[in-house]
Amino acid sequence: MKSVLGIARQQIGAVLERAKVRKGMLSLVAALFVFQLYFVRELAAAELLFGLVFAVLLVLGGLAYLIGTVGERGLGWTESGIRVLAESARRGYSSLEEATRKSLRTPRSESAQ
Repeated sequence: MKSVLGIARQQIGAVLERAKVRKGMLSLVAALFVFQLYFVRELAAAELLFGLVFAVLLVLGGLAYLIGTVGERGLGWTESGIRVLAESARRGYSSLEEATRKSLRTPRSESAQ
């Protein structure tokens, strides 16, 4: 079995002999073919890299959305807890205010007379 390079050399040699094409023109066509293969590989690599970058951005955006949603829900829970705490504080303050209004001395105590 011959290698791919050997087969390509034979075919190029046959084209040069049969058609008597200038070597410069054939070199130009070969260079364009090689550059096209190179650019296709580069474009494929660039597409994969851009895809990876967009996937990372998608994950970061999803995390930001998740954190925002959890924060909103946490604020809702905090609000209900604050309401309970505020009501309890109001009751405690009103009972403390009521206790300070009453005189600590009874009318029949020694210091009151």
